[in-house]
Amino acid sequence: MFFEDLSVGQSASFGKTITEADILLFSAVSGDTNPVHINAEIAANSVFKGRVAHGMISAGLISAVLGTRLPGEGTVYLGQTLKFRAPVHIGDTVTATVTIATLTPGKNRVTLTTVCTVAGKTVLEGEALVMVPSRG
Repeated sequence: MFFEDLSVGQSASFGKTITEADILLFSAVSGDTNPVHINAEIAANSVFKGRVAHGMISAGLISAVLGTRLPGEGTVYLGQTLKFRAPVHIGDTVTATVTIATLTPGKNRVTLTTVCTVAGKTVLEGEALVMVPSRG
């Protein structure tokens, strides 16, 4: 979409079920080998009482929505705030939803609320700032 196609209130979502492979691959790519993500025995004694997915896996789903659905191709991610509200476990389906909150004409900037949920419960929330291509 182009900036001119956007309006406040537009929304889009993307969902993914988190797998063991997702966690192990993210650990390898990011270097985040915190045992709470990859060691069942240690994680069982943590505040989470079991292994949990990296919060940034859920955050990455927001990026997927922004780059492929709303606003979509050509979107440039400028910033993101994140508040992690609840853990995500292997087998949970995370749904990332973005909603346009404000449009800044002239700069082609869009502010969007960002929320990730599991079974209707918010696990992550924040706000994204992106720049979107214009027809002009």
